[in-house]
Amino acid sequence: MIYYLKHNAIDKNLWDDCIKQSHNRRVYAYSWYLDLVCPGWEALVEDDYSCVFPLTGNTKWAISYLYQPYFTQQLGCFSPNPITEYQVNNFIHAIPKKYRFVEIHLNEQNNFTFSAGNTTRRINHELDLSPIYEELVTGYAQNTRRNLRKATEMGVSLSRVTRTDELVSLFMENYGKKEGKLNLTHYETMRSVINYGLAHKMGCIRGACSDQGLLSASAFFLFDHERVYLLFAASAAEARENGAMFLLIDRFLSEHAGKSLKLDFEGGNDPNLGRFYKSFGAAEVPYPAIQINRLPMIAGKALYFARKLRQ
Repeated sequence: MIYYLKHNAIDKNLWDDCIKQSHNRRVYAYSWYLDLVCPGWEALVEDDYSCVFPLTGNTKWAISYLYQPYFTQQLGCFSPNPITEYQVNNFIHAIPKKYRFVEIHLNEQNNFTFSAGNTTRRINHELDLSPIYEELVTGYAQNTRRNLRKATEMGVSLSRVTRTDELVSLFMENYGKKEGKLNLTHYETMRSVINYGLAHKMGCIRGACSDQGLLSASAFFLFDHERVYLLFAASAAEARENGAMFLLIDRFLSEHAGKSLKLDFEGGNDPNLGRFYKSFGAAEVPYPAIQINRLPMIAGKALYFARKLRQ
């Protein structure tokens, strides 16, 4: 039986045990991560936490809705046991009716045939790091090789950046100004996630500096079991010319090649990012997203509110 639990009724020890043992585990589903990106999250739980489904909700204009929090690529059903299509359908049907609009991402192992919503296919990119470095390099695109030579010729150097603010500021001052979707609260959330990862020795920040010693590119990598996430990355304008981000990723791969790890590049629906990830040999891995509209309005107004409700 599937139970709906409000936040204060969730046994986080049992929850985290379920996530830890899940064959489709994702770091985003741990209670500590959900607490940071969606305080007050709720849940659907089957039996004695044998399968769990986080509900990341919010309320605007007295309308409760589910959304995909920033910095969480995939959620959905998690279980130590094989997850069936029938089971996923049951969880989706069990989403409380109080949520009038739902727009969430499930994970790659969540197949379903829910007919009352709109389903889309999203793309992630992953790279198996178990081959030795010399084998990984054979999967590099010619453009990646050119940029690595350029980085060497232009004197780009690697540094072990440890300050969270350096990375976040680099993003805000460059891509953040053009991106426009993230606000100060989102940046504080990312700072909290990075700092948690660093404090619990689950993550590391890497940086690449220009020949003048200025930070050109930086990235935060978050480790969980046999998966490492490129969770947050930023580069300055000169990185397009000096190949700093290419060198940063290449050196990270050289450090971890030959290990039982999978590098999760986190994303790929953006064609430009997809090409960048593929240039290191990453493969496309699809996962589903679902939208359910229970708003009692004509189609045009419902779509308007649906867009406004997105966080």
